[in-house]
Amino acid sequence: MIDLRSDTVTQPTAAMRQAMANANVGDDVFGDDPTVNELQDLAAEMFCFDSALFTSSGTQANLLALMSHCERGDEYLCGQQAHNYKFEGGGAAVLGSIQPQPIANQSDGTINLDDVKAAIKPDDFHFARTKLLSLENTIGGLILPQDYLAQAQSFAFNHGLKIHLDGARVANAAVAQNLSISAITDHFDSVSICLSKGLCAPVGSLLLGSEDFINRARRWRKVLGGGMRQAGILAAAAKLALTDQVERLAEDHENAQFLLTELEKIDELTVDPTQVQTNMVFADLPDYVDPKALALDLKQRGILIYPSSHLRLVTHKDINQQDIHKVVTAIKDCIKNNTK
Repeated sequence: MIDLRSDTVTQPTAAMRQAMANANVGDDVFGDDPTVNELQDLAAEMFCFDSALFTSSGTQANLLALMSHCERGDEYLCGQQAHNYKFEGGGAAVLGSIQPQPIANQSDGTINLDDVKAAIKPDDFHFARTKLLSLENTIGGLILPQDYLAQAQSFAFNHGLKIHLDGARVANAAVAQNLSISAITDHFDSVSICLSKGLCAPVGSLLLGSEDFINRARRWRKVLGGGMRQAGILAAAAKLALTDQVERLAEDHENAQFLLTELEKIDELTVDPTQVQTNMVFADLPDYVDPKALALDLKQRGILIYPSSHLRLVTHKDINQQDIHKVVTAIKDCIKNNTK
C-alpha cells in the first residue's frame, strides 16, 4: 500500500531491525538499561540539555512535560491547533488537573504574543495559575520562524513562564531551514521529540530538560505506567533515528514539493503552495466529490488517505516519486468517479 495518511506509518530500516535484535538491555525502571542510557545521553548532548528521558510516545512525553511544569490547578497556554490540546485526549486536564488555555493560531502557525499576554491570569485565587507557554514546531507542516521563537522565549522569561516545545517534527523544521535541531530547541526549557514519525523508529519519543525537570518527569512516567523494562530493544532503533535519519528528511520535503506540483495540475483541486513547507501537502476537494467514496476508491487501488474534503497527504521514507505519479493519476481518475 502507498500510505499517505501520516509519517507515523514509516517502517523501521533494516539497520534498525538488526540493532534491535542485537541490543544490549537491562531493566530501565532501575536505570540499568545501557542502550536506553546511551540514547538519553546522546540526545541530551545533541540538543544541549542537561538530561533526557525516553518515553513510549509523543503524547506521553508532552503529558509528562505539562505535569512536570505545572501542578493541579495550574494552566498552560497553547495554540488552538496544538496537538497537546486538541489531539491528545485532554490528558493534561484528565490526568494532570491542568487547565489548557488555547489561543487562535495565525495562518503561519504562530500564536500572537499579545493574545498570549492577554490570556495570562492575574495572581488571584479566583483563577488558575498561568505557568507555561507551549508551542509546536512544525505545526500542520508549517515552520515557526526563528525570530518568533526568540521573541516567545523572551516573552516567557519576562512574564515568569516556562516554555515547552512539542517538537514532534522539529527535525523536519531544522532540516528545512538548514539548521541544527539544537538551534531550535535552544529557545525552550523543555522539548519533546518524536522518533517514530519521519525518523523511522518503530516506537518512542524523547523528553529533554533540566536535571530536576527530568527527575520529576521520570516519576510521573512511572505513575502513568510508562516505565519500561528491557527498553533498550526500542532505544537501539531510536539511536539510529537520531544518527542516520535526520538529514534524510530532505528527501521527504523534496517529494512533498513534487507532489504539490503534480496536484496543482488537477483542475478540480484547490492547493495552497504557501502551506507546503516540509512533508505535508494539503488540497481541498470540490464540494461535489464525496471524500469517503474517494478514499475507498483509492484504497482499492492500493492508496491510503484520510477521508476528508481537506486532504492532508504526508510524505515519508516509504514514499518515492514513482508512488507519487501513481497517486496523482489515481486521484484524478477517482475524482471523476466519486461525485456526490
